[in-house]
Amino acid sequence: MKAEEGRAGAPAAPLPKLLSALFYGACSFLIVLVNKAVLTAYRFPSPLFLGVGQMVTTILILYVSKLNKIIHFPDFDKNIPKKLFPLPLIYVGNHISGLSSTSKLSLPMFTVLRKFTIPLTLLLEVIILGKRYSLSVVLSVFAILLGAFIAAGSDLAFSLGGYTSVFLNDIFTAANGVYTKQKIDPKELGKYGVIFYNACFMVIPTVLISFFTGDFQQVTDFKQWTNILFIVQFLLSCILGFLLMYSTVLCSHYNSALTTTVVGAIKNVSIAYIGMLIGGDYIFSMLNFIGLNICMAGGLRYSFLTIQGQDSPKHSTDEENLISSAKS
Repeated sequence: MKAEEGRAGAPAAPLPKLLSALFYGACSFLIVLVNKAVLTAYRFPSPLFLGVGQMVTTILILYVSKLNKIIHFPDFDKNIPKKLFPLPLIYVGNHISGLSSTSKLSLPMFTVLRKFTIPLTLLLEVIILGKRYSLSVVLSVFAILLGAFIAAGSDLAFSLGGYTSVFLNDIFTAANGVYTKQKIDPKELGKYGVIFYNACFMVIPTVLISFFTGDFQQVTDFKQWTNILFIVQFLLSCILGFLLMYSTVLCSHYNSALTTTVVGAIKNVSIAYIGMLIGGDYIFSMLNFIGLNICMAGGLRYSFLTIQGQDSPKHSTDEENLISSAKS
């Protein structure tokens, strides 16, 4: 890990870039399916509490790993909150809105609407990190967005609450990716420190919100706690929550935040097709299907540009030194 972090300022080799992207895609794919089962199939009443479980699992895994010298991140000091801000707020917003939207929408519509994260990420990278992308990359991104508009406009099971949650999740996800890329400098907190302290700062407020809103009472009254299959899937969701956070940071470390987001979008198309076949809550429409395939075409085009190296962002000269420590 130290050798890896010592090369943080240098361009990442192709293999780590590819493997980190595949790892993130696999984790993101699996957690959507498991969360959907927990929140919908078992009707677990609290996406908030599921998020708490994922945060606690993350804290335990990283802390035990640090004690056993498997990984390293800085001990707590008074400067850490300043170094992290605003990531903890974005982190909890991303967690809650993501879990809420998963429970309120069909899998195909959830995955389509999540593609709005891509242009938001591109915009935030331009504004916050000073990056510039080629016209080909921008056009492929907006092809994905166009497909999402077409698919969403034909949704026959419209849910205002679900749409609101997923659009908030898009905003939080984009901001999380961009600010994470900015703050994973190994000379500061490093990727493990960012994940650990994010979870530490937000787990107690989230538990308090759950308690005072009556959410915690619904969890204690939940009837499936004696169901072994449910408990296994709940624990699996908690572990996947940690792996998703880690894989997101790892992919952003080796790639751009935009590439991480596009990997998620391409993965989501496969989930959408699975949802059509086995989800049981998809209402077919031709416009929806066409929009989904336009999204896929845009995602594949972006992937082709990435292989060619055209996704590599350009910075102004004054910003290069500032950004270099966060670049892969």
